[in-house]
Formats: sequence, structure tokens, C-alpha cells
Amino acid sequence: MSDDQSLSSKKSYTTSFSRGSSFPFQDASDSASRDYSRQRETYQPPEVAKREEANILRAKILVAIIILLAASGVGTSTYLLVKDQEKTNFENQFAGYSSEILTVTHQKVNQLFSALDAFSASISSQAAAEQALLNTSWPFYVIPDWSIKAERLAKLTGVSDPEVAMSPIVQAEERDKFNAFAAQAIPMWYQQSVTNEKTEMTADEFMEKTLPFIFFADPENGYRPAPVTGPDESLPLFQFYPLLFDPSFQIMTTMYNTLNSGGASALAKTSRAIRKPTIGFTVLYDEETPIAGSQITQPIYDTPNTAAEDRKIVAFTGIRLHWLDYFKNILTDGEFGIIVVLEGTCAELCKSYQQVEGLISNVVSYRVDGRNAEFLGNSDLHNPKYDDMENGRVFVDLGIDESELPEGTCVPTLTMHVYPSEDLEQSFYTSNAIIYTAIVIIIFIFTSLVFLLYDYFVRRRQTKVMERIMRQDKIVANVFPTNIRDRLYQGQEKQKKHRSTRDLQQGDFNDSFEDFGFEGDSHISGSAPLADLFPSITVVFADIAGFTAWSSAREPQQVFVLLETIYGAFDKIAYRHNVFKVETVGDCYVAAVGLPEPVDKHAVVACRFARDCLKKMKEVTLKLEVSLGPDTGDLDLRTGIHSGQVTAGVLRGERSRFQLFGDTMNTAARMEHSGERNRIQLSQTSAEILTEAGLAQWILPRGSKIYVKGKGDMQTYWLRKSKTRKVKGSDVKNDMAPLAESVETEEESDSMDDIGLDFDDGTSQGMTKIERLVEWNAS
Repeated sequence: MSDDQSLSSKKSYTTSFSRGSSFPFQDASDSASRDYSRQRETYQPPEVAKREEANILRAKILVAIIILLAASGVGTSTYLLVKDQEKTNFENQFAGYSSEILTVTHQKVNQLFSALDAFSASISSQAAAEQALLNTSWPFYVIPDWSIKAERLAKLTGVSDPEVAMSPIVQAEERDKFNAFAAQAIPMWYQQSVTNEKTEMTADEFMEKTLPFIFFADPENGYRPAPVTGPDESLPLFQFYPLLFDPSFQIMTTMYNTLNSGGASALAKTSRAIRKPTIGFTVLYDEETPIAGSQITQPIYDTPNTAAEDRKIVAFTGIRLHWLDYFKNILTDGEFGIIVVLEGTCAELCKSYQQVEGLISNVVSYRVDGRNAEFLGNSDLHNPKYDDMENGRVFVDLGIDESELPEGTCVPTLTMHVYPSEDLEQSFYTSNAIIYTAIVIIIFIFTSLVFLLYDYFVRRRQTKVMERIMRQDKIVANVFPTNIRDRLYQGQEKQKKHRSTRDLQQGDFNDSFEDFGFEGDSHISGSAPLADLFPSITVVFADIAGFTAWSSAREPQQVFVLLETIYGAFDKIAYRHNVFKVETVGDCYVAAVGLPEPVDKHAVVACRFARDCLKKMKEVTLKLEVSLGPDTGDLDLRTGIHSGQVTAGVLRGERSRFQLFGDTMNTAARMEHSGERNRIQLSQTSAEILTEAGLAQWILPRGSKIYVKGKGDMQTYWLRKSKTRKVKGSDVKNDMAPLAESVETEEESDSMDDIGLDFDDGTSQGMTKIERLVEWNAS
């Protein structure tokens, strides 16, 4: 439009507006026949405008109400959903913890009874063989190497400081003969135990505290020891482990008649009747720490032949242990707040220590915190509000038929109940519900503001024709991973099938460009971006140190010879280790492990890849000295490694690329930038992954924390160095075996060198820099 036309248009606008027209764009020079029409238009629009304004106002109010209701509904739903999710996470996590505790402890109990049964069988077998040679019989038998055998059994129980004992059955008519036998036998096994256990007291000192006869604590005489008399049989405590003397007692418990102890007597009576092991559940408090455990009694037979119908019980072996140790080292650190309630039946067998002052109960409670456990008390101390979350199972059940038991006896069944604590529950409840609800409300407020702003600009804006843009369609195979490339093709086919009629009418124009790999903006806006979140990968940044100074003194062809050679070698290493090459930015090589396909030990693979690249870098630069100059061998590699999550996908448009985004990329770059030449620097996250994989020996903490831009002070680690050595060709020996898991070629070794390697292949390696310079100039 010319300036005159523009001026005329402005003039017409001013004229019609000054005449009171409601349509200032109406042409002021229209004929009289159109004046009537214009008058009708000036008559009607005010009412229409009012109605439209009213409609718009009502629509706005309706939209505002909808937005308000939606904000309230979505906010409330968000809060409830987050809280429900936190509760679900709490319940699921507790279910996992409790199942682990139940499974592991049940396995330990099965191992305990299996070990005790094998111990009894070995004693029976050895005794039968030796008694046949010596023409002796029970109870006149001493278990040889008792301390060693009992110590082995104690280790198999899985608890600390267990007590193991053996008591033979002595008939009344054998009592005097057994007393004489014991006076000779006890010093021998005392001496063996003193030697094996390395006790402070000698065997003679122990004998001075030992009575030479079977005795009991006489309650009518102030519980002083008195000889056992009468027609009843005895069950003396003959051999036990560990060999200890309690200064609070005047004598050793050796030869004490356990049948005079209510609990032990009940156990022996029950075990003898059912001819199977039995268990007593005891809880009491001593002067220092509470004790909660069990005494298990296992019969010993006169013959190891289990099929013999006439075999009889000649002795009992027993073990007393604390259940607290069975709940240790099950969970890992950070898993805390589990309450375990152990409940036993047969209360009459829970009174093994009636003569000891203390509290006795058949219900105890423990708290498990990570690898540790503590005894809480002799009652059910779990919070009743968690009753519906109980996870329990039978802890010890010997499967005894009650009809086989003598009257007045029973075999207890121990049941374990696992509950969460309030501490565990609170650890799952965070302020996320409030935060997410606030975010939702803020989003709705922002949306409302955008809507108002949009409504304001809609009145002023004019419709503009959107120009279609072209983008590249063909995908270069070495730019995108295979699965990403296939997904791009599939998306393109779907777009072609669902193309609108208007697009088809313009297809000749677009297709001509699509053949060259470009499409318009509508393709991008009409489909979801091709992007994925990879929650756990490891990124490697490897930068050529000294490259800038080196390249400034070289011709372009020489620069590219170096880069192509180095990067080509790195590509081969990446292919062998299944590492994905992301890109090369100048003299920096970027690679990632764990995408596009997940890799379990991605940090371990990344360390091996970085190690091999570091070795290959020195090898390549030394070989290129002849053609590119002696200072080529001075180029080094500075490598940084970090693990974390990234967002990766195809950034669409012209020259589409598969790219990685996220803080992990930035941190990996910082690891490289703050590193040192010929060293591989790892972040804390990568180092923790190596440690969890059992490879803590690979890493070495950096001397001090480093400052990382945008991160602050960070503790980093070096990939541990190995000693520098001479290498001839492919004859590279393994310096660190843990790195030897990857398959090596003739050009590589399994050593983890993150310092320079000296090569001796008969060329320029091993020479001084001046000698290499002279040789290069001469060539």
C-alpha cells in the first residue's frame, strides 16, 4: 500500500468515526443507497454487542467457576493421592522387611536344629565305636575333644556366646561308680578345654572348685551343695562349653544334678518321652542386661542306628542361646523401626530359672534397626494400631503329637509376629502432599492468568498464516541408536496414514522435501517428542589435554588425522564394551553406558571403558609422533565419570540429533574439567555404585574436596592407579585382577592404568623428547 493510500485510509477512518459511526472502518464515500444499510447497522449493533458482552461475561464467569472447582478438586485429589501413595509405599516396604526377617530367621532355626541333631548323632557314633574297643558303656564315657566339637556347634547356631552341655543318665546303683569315674575323667577334659579356650584359670584351679560327686542345691540348708541320694536317677552336668567359673558361686556347676532344676527336668522328661528334641522358652532379667532365649535339649542314644528298635537314650546334650542374635544382620543400614514379638506356649517350661530373682515371661519384644537389634522387654510392646499389618509365622515348631507327651508336659511352639513402628511409618510421610497440592494450585492460578492475558490479546490480534517449515526426514544410522531410528520411522509412517485432507492436497510440495529428510512444523507439533528418561546411567567425558596448543601449530589435515585416529580407536573400544557414543565436541569425547538399553553395572563398564581409552590414547599418540611431531606424545587424556539420570531423545528439526540432557551431563563435564591429566575422576555417585558392586578397591578418594561450579564442594575419587611398567606390543600383564572381566584383544590388557604407560616397540617409544624431535626432523 502506498503512502497516499495509507493516508486516505486513515482519513476515512477519522471521518467515519467523527460522524458517530459504530464501525469506524466503514468507507465514508459510500453512496446514498448504502447510508440506510449503515444506519441499520448503527442501530442494531449496540444491542448485539451488549448481548455478546453479556455472553462473554457469563462464559468468563463459568470458566472461572470451572477453574476454581477444578483447582479445588485436583488439589484435593492430588493431596489424597500423594498421601495414599506414601501409605502404600510404607505398607509395601514393611511387607518386604518383615518377609525378609521371617525368612532369614526361619532358615537360621532350621540350621540350628539340623546342627544339633548332627552333633548328637556324631557323639552317639563315636561313643559306640570307642566303647566297643574299651569295653565300657554309658554313663562312663568322656567325649574326646569336647571343647573343639562344642565350639564348632556353637558357630553353626548363628548366635554369640551360646552354652553347650552334655549330661549322661546315671542310675542310682551307678552313682558311686560314676563319682569315682568322674574324679578321674573331669581333669582330662578340663585340660583339653583350657588348652583350646585359652582360659585364665588352669585345669587344677578349676578342679579346686569342682565337687567330686553328683550334687544338688539343698533348699533346706540354704541352697548349699549336698550329695544326691535316693533311688532316683541323676542327670549330672558333666561336660559343658565354654569352661567358665562364676565368682558369685563358690563351686563349679560340674556334676550338678540338672533334674533338680524345674525347667531342665521338664525338658529332659519331655524329650525322653517323645524321643525327640524339645525346647524351653525363658525370659528373665539379670543384674546388667535382659536375657531372652531358649534351652534346647537333644537326646543321645546308645547306638547311631536309627532303625534299631531297642536303642535307648543314655544322655542329653543341650544348648542355651539368646534369640536376639537371630535378628541381627538381616536388614541393611537405613532400614529401621521393625518390632518383632516372639511368643511361646507351655508357660510351665518357661520357668527354667525359678531360683533366680527376675521377671519371667513367655512373650518378648525386639526392635530391629538395620543390622542391629535390641531387646525391648518381656511383653508385647508393639503399637496396637498396626495390628492389621501383622506379618507372622511359626518360628519353632517341632511337630510333636501332644498325645505322645506325658501328663503335665508339653513342647512349646514359638511364634514370631512382625509389626512396623511409628518411626518407620513417619519416615515415609513427607511434605510432598502439601508441596504437590500447592504446585497444582499455582499451576491453575497461572493458567487463569494466561487465560486472561490470552483473552486480552485475542481482541487485538489478527489471524496470521502459519508458515510450514521443513525438517530433515532421513536419519543417519550412526547418529541415532537402532531402536530410536526404528521408532522415528514408525512415527513417520503413522503421520502419513493420518495426514489430513489439506495436507494431502499440498502433498506434492511437502513430499518433495520429505524425500530429503525434512517435514513441516505440523509434524513436530502433531506428535509427542521422541524422548525417554533413563534413571540410571553413567556418562564419560574424555578431553584431550594440550590439544589446543598442539593444534595451533599443526595443519588442518594433521589435526584431523589425530582426531580420527584417536576417536576411531575409542569407537572400537566403545563397541567392544557396549558403550554408546553420544558425540564428540571438539577435542572432547562423550559416551554413556546404560542407554538406549539398560545395563546393570553401568558404572563398572564405564570405568573399564575409560581405562582402556586412557591406555589407547597414550599408545596412539606415541605411534603418531613419527608423522605428527614428537610433542604429539605429550598429549594426554583427562577423563570424568558421573552416574545419574538423564533425559535423552531426538531433538527434532533440521539436522536432528540424539542428545542427552540433565544435571548428570553437567556433573560429568565438571568431573572431566576438574580432573588431572592421565587420570580418571569419578563422582561420589559413581564411586558408591562401584562400592555396592563390591569393587571398592578400584577407587581412591581424592585428597581434598573440589569446588564444582553449580554444585559447591564435592568429594570425588580417582580410579585407583597401578604401577607403571614397560609394555611390549600386546604382552601386557594383569596388574589388577578385578578389572579382568572384560574380553581383551591383543592390543589391550586388563590392568587399570590411569597413569602413563611406557611402550617399547622398537620405534620412538622409550626415547627422550629431544631424541624423538631429532628423529622426526631427520625423517
